[in-house]
Amino acid sequence: MSMFIYNVTTKVSPHIHEDWVRWMKEEHIPAVMQSGCFTEYCFVKLLETDESEGPTYATQYFAATRDDYERYIAQHATALRQDALDRWGNHFVGFRTLMQIVN
Repeated sequence: MSMFIYNVTTKVSPHIHEDWVRWMKEEHIPAVMQSGCFTEYCFVKLLETDESEGPTYATQYFAATRDDYERYIAQHATALRQDALDRWGNHFVGFRTLMQIVN
């Protein structure tokens, strides 16, 4: 069985950086994990990137099946994305990718 990684890469404005990291750790990531769609996660800061507009982070959520990922997108993603927009507005930009582990 192969595993899937839902990767969310986010560049954060410097003036919200510390509050955003705290929110990710204490609220957002726990809420995503409470969906029951992912088995684990990894929250990392990208190094050797241009930080003139703020630091960049990646959050990787591991799903056992593609169906688990699809269930997250269908049932949970919209509300959680809206919560981020309501809280942080245009002070962050993110993009999402789905990856499959091949080893």
